[in-house]
Amino acid sequence: MNDIGHDPLRRAAPAAWYLNSGLRLSDEEPDAEAEPRRYALVPALERYLAGVRYADENAASRAATLDALRARGMDWLPLPGRGETATRWRGLAAVAACDLSLVKLYEGHTDALAILAELKRADLADDGSWAVWAAEPPDAKLIARPAGGDTLTLEGTKAWCSGAPHVSHALVTAWRDGEPVLAAVELSQDSIAIDPSGWQAVGMRATGTSTVRFDGTRAVQIGAPGAYLARPGFWHGGAGIAACWYGCAAGLASILRDSVRHHANPHACAHLGAADAELSAVAALLRESAAWIDGHPRDDAQRCALRVRVAVEQAAAQVMEHVSRALGAAPFCSDPWFAHAIADLPVFLRQSHAERDECALGQTLLDGDAAAEPWTLAGEPRSAADEMGGEKDAERDARIAREADHAREAR
Repeated sequence: MNDIGHDPLRRAAPAAWYLNSGLRLSDEEPDAEAEPRRYALVPALERYLAGVRYADENAASRAATLDALRARGMDWLPLPGRGETATRWRGLAAVAACDLSLVKLYEGHTDALAILAELKRADLADDGSWAVWAAEPPDAKLIARPAGGDTLTLEGTKAWCSGAPHVSHALVTAWRDGEPVLAAVELSQDSIAIDPSGWQAVGMRATGTSTVRFDGTRAVQIGAPGAYLARPGFWHGGAGIAACWYGCAAGLASILRDSVRHHANPHACAHLGAADAELSAVAALLRESAAWIDGHPRDDAQRCALRVRVAVEQAAAQVMEHVSRALGAAPFCSDPWFAHAIADLPVFLRQSHAERDECALGQTLLDGDAAAEPWTLAGEPRSAADEMGGEKDAERDARIAREADHAREAR
């Protein structure tokens, strides 16, 4: 069998499958003893992940990896809409190609850092590991009561809380006087009860997803009521989930590519060609979408996010079908990375809302500018760097380093 523990995405994938924006901040490993830099060194992140392997289905091991990435400053991905969204998504895809339960924790943590920055509370971001718990099922509602200033008291239950037994902080959605609010909560408080017993999933088992009960828990309100959904970054983060799906699908296709290289089979080769067509198309859409977000950071990105999510979900499903039919039962039964990935990805894809998302995407085409033509080949999206006349790589590196220094000083 293939030694798939050695980063299948980076080892085997064609260049057309990469989300790389072209930026290489550094090829040197960051010094774990030095103060972490405020953005991830994505090539170094990819190399670090090449040595990560799991022999269990426990959330604790994934949380330990998240802590190791944090210690190396590899959780500070470029913020979306700041000119390097494709680089951010490349980092998410790399973590997903390693392990989907890991990326579930990593994406939640990095999303929380982006939310705190966008809502002007980056001062909270240096502490611990974070999650974002925003599910609102009808049978689990969290009530926030004012407790003076921006302090809240939380009462009620949150469902679908990934990483709950292991993260130290969370951003949670709640209701204050009938209005939706976002709250930051430190999870070591005695008033919090975490129950993982309801998580019976086989795929995504190692996310540690739990139900969390709050009983008079102190929290801090983040932003104004409604700010979590109203901010432009809400859809930027939603689009980033598609990069996670993509990273795993590309990793699966890389296993097929290795197999066809070593064992010529025209039927398997046909499936490889079909998988390449799927992945290359959605990689181009991800890059285009990232460039659009960078060029329009304050605009409503709902259509952009829904389009890329629907497209990547469909492509990932097709890639799984092609890989499965080409390789047969063997990797399902004897290859641990493949077996986990092929079980995890369908569960993660259900974070999509299926036909509801497709309907919502279609509605944006009906509600938008009637003169706009979404399917024309005329013109290309321009990134923020294009709008500034185009930055050279060295200038871009210097700019991001300056932004990192400013972020460090602000904290």
